[in-house]
Amino acid sequence: MLFVYTILAQNTFTIDINSYELGGEREIRIYIPPSYELDSSRVYPMAVILDADYLFDVYVGNSILFAQKEKAPEQIVVGINQDNKRRYTDCAYDKLNSLPTNKSDSFYRFVRAELLNYMEENYRISPFKTIVGNTLTANFVNYFFIEDDPGFNAFVNINPYFAPDVPYMVETEVHKVKKNSYYYYLSSGDYLSAKRKSQNATVNSLFTSLENEKFKYHFDDFSGATKISSIGQSMSSAMNFIFGIYAAISKEELKTNIKDLSPPDAIAYLENKYVEIEYQFGANLKIRERDIYAIEGLIIDKENGEYLRDFGEMIYKLYPESPLGDYYIGLDYELRGKYRNALDAYKEGYMKITGSIEDADNFYKNVERVSAKMK
Repeated sequence: MLFVYTILAQNTFTIDINSYELGGEREIRIYIPPSYELDSSRVYPMAVILDADYLFDVYVGNSILFAQKEKAPEQIVVGINQDNKRRYTDCAYDKLNSLPTNKSDSFYRFVRAELLNYMEENYRISPFKTIVGNTLTANFVNYFFIEDDPGFNAFVNINPYFAPDVPYMVETEVHKVKKNSYYYYLSSGDYLSAKRKSQNATVNSLFTSLENEKFKYHFDDFSGATKISSIGQSMSSAMNFIFGIYAAISKEELKTNIKDLSPPDAIAYLENKYVEIEYQFGANLKIRERDIYAIEGLIIDKENGEYLRDFGEMIYKLYPESPLGDYYIGLDYELRGKYRNALDAYKEGYMKITGSIEDADNFYKNVERVSAKMK
């Protein structure tokens, strides 16, 4: 974790934004990933953190760790510092209609217009944006969701103190969502007052009942935690939920989404997964080799390996320097009795091996096996 916090310290800075909406300056903190200066064409998802005084470092630390483990893309993170007094002005709501007060409406416009515009004008931001809040500020993030154009794709509500009508406003908007997908995370736990815990349980029942595949919803009800520890738990759980598609294929994903597919559908699933990653997060990833291996058995075993060549050619285009594509093309020829073609493909793959002698010996067994069949 020392490495994580070293990166955080080296790549975080504080600036003041002069705000027309707020009538003065507001301090923000910005984290820029180390890779930002290495590729001028790359864009990054952005997260806006309310209550940055104590949420910012927790979110950035998780984002660094998730990116290192390839569980999420690197992110640009911007935090709005709100001391205890200011957050109550920034994020207050009218008790009569549950909407922002005049002053908190100004803060809403500051975030929606001034802050987002500033970040998009000065940094390479992808279309995917997350907003995070805790207790009162968690309620505030919902005011973005209920707009016709929310401005954010993911909403993280940690232990929210909902204004009475806000959950029903969210429900109304969910029914209208047709085009873009939205991720909505909600946490609660036995460390909250009975009133807050009951309210969040009611909201969870409401949101769970909503039927719209574009509304991606996840709820955590923590037991044995505290308000402080639940913040870290919520951050990591929310990140895992929001960026789940980015990670390599897990056993659960394989079991739930892939294992019953036909070979062409499995290949299409893999290709579409990475198209979606690039579209949402701006991360131009090649298909990971571990994901290739994840569906390998399905391609070989189903439909007599008929789609092995398609699989091999896809991999060959992605990794021309790797023997993997040659291997699958060779296996396709071998299974169809075209041993001369198989031998040529295996030999071409063998010439690309740069690993250990053991790797080369293991791959050469394919050459020996086919050569024996040709005698």
